[in-house]
Amino acid sequence: MQQHNVLILDFGSQYTQLIARRVRELNIYCEIHPYNKIPENLENFKAVILSGSPSSVRSEQAPHPDLSEIRGKKPLLAVCYGAQYLAHFSDGLVAPSNTREYGRANLSFIKNEEVFFKDISEGSQVWMSHSDTIKELPKNGVLLASTNDVKNAAYKIEGETTFAIQFHPEVYHSTDGTQLLKNFLIDIAEVNQNWTPNSFVESTINNLKETVGDDKVILGLSGGVDSTVAGVLLHKAIGENLHCIFVNNGLLRKNEYESVLKQYEGMGLNVKGVDASQRFLTALAGISDPETKRKAIGRVFIEVFDDEASKVQNAKWLAQGTIYPDVIESVSVNGGPSATIKSHHNVGGLPDFMKLKVVEPLRMIFKDEVRRVGKSMGIDKELLGRHPFPGPGLAIRILGDITSEKVRILQEVDAVFINGLKEHGLYDSVWQAGAILLPVNSVGVMGDERTYEKVVALRAVESTDGMTADWVNLPYEFLQKISNSIINNVKGVNRVVYDISSKPPATIEWE
Repeated sequence: MQQHNVLILDFGSQYTQLIARRVRELNIYCEIHPYNKIPENLENFKAVILSGSPSSVRSEQAPHPDLSEIRGKKPLLAVCYGAQYLAHFSDGLVAPSNTREYGRANLSFIKNEEVFFKDISEGSQVWMSHSDTIKELPKNGVLLASTNDVKNAAYKIEGETTFAIQFHPEVYHSTDGTQLLKNFLIDIAEVNQNWTPNSFVESTINNLKETVGDDKVILGLSGGVDSTVAGVLLHKAIGENLHCIFVNNGLLRKNEYESVLKQYEGMGLNVKGVDASQRFLTALAGISDPETKRKAIGRVFIEVFDDEASKVQNAKWLAQGTIYPDVIESVSVNGGPSATIKSHHNVGGLPDFMKLKVVEPLRMIFKDEVRRVGKSMGIDKELLGRHPFPGPGLAIRILGDITSEKVRILQEVDAVFINGLKEHGLYDSVWQAGAILLPVNSVGVMGDERTYEKVVALRAVESTDGMTADWVNLPYEFLQKISNSIINNVKGVNRVVYDISSKPPATIEWE
């Protein structure tokens, strides 16, 4: 679909996705592949990066790829484990460090005449994360940089366009990490900076036209960013042959079904709304276990979606809003060799009996890139800036069993909270926010009367990808206003608490 400019070989590092994100920020296309699944079409890649790893190169189980078609033939950057790998298997020496080399360090020596370190000065902060260290450089190795504790912090191989670093340029704490990647990829490897939202849109639309042709495609819209951007791309490629289905499971936010449908129709999409609220609530009656709730919602979604999809005659494709982190996770070193994409909330993990081929126009881009692509196509910024919302909806924000009354209460509370964030200019500084209805009643006093009503917890977090998250320190004055507004306006609630747990150890959602 795109020119494969940079290949990143993943050795299982927690930072591998960050390498890809930093490369993409330079407007350079890249792909991540497991070290044991090196692509056969290496001619399409202009440069290669080896990632870090939790493994030790001295272990018998250490990742040990065949780099014979890469080393000396393509510009190569080896990061952390990659740097140790080149040393260990090329007559160098890697040994346990006397002290674990982890955290911030500063470059105390740099070979400044090297293009690799252009515009990077001694004292530049870098991030270390390893327990082994390179004691002796590999054959033909030339030292390029050191820190106070790590002599061989960076080196190159004479006779090759191969560079190796013991630190991680991809993490935020390496202050000149992006500059170093730029020096390697643009100045040394001469990779083109032609990866832009506009180029992605153009190539994706052409690819969709070629792949789908005149066939009909069904897309399950969720109201979220990913499925919406996928829908607009498909609409630009195949027009009315795209049939979108938006299912109301009765667990959406207040008035969301009507407002999102109206928004989609204003975008020119061919959308059919299906209100199956009662069907879902009936299936959830009496169920309290979180996983059982999820399974019940997934089952009913499949039934509803299949009912509606079968009404689209001769449909041959199912479109999904799969994005690149899902793909990476499914084929990662840690996740095994499986290429099965995990199920997504907008399609509910549809079964084989639907006999539809899958098309995933966003499967090679990250969440932030999805938003940039959407912006380049003129999608409303309010829709692109929407917070993530769980597939099972409010069902996993109502602890315990689900009733229509509990849904009403939580929808009202959620509306006060989210609208308050928007009115006070706080919404865009929060990654995700919502309210949780607790299975707890508390004593309160309203007027001269004693009450015994529900407790709700408010949750607001900041994150980049949802893998880790910190609670947002919302102003006390704001929380006070929201608490008063909820208690005064939502019948059935007399106590509001604020969740100040981070992930880990707590998850973003409560169930």
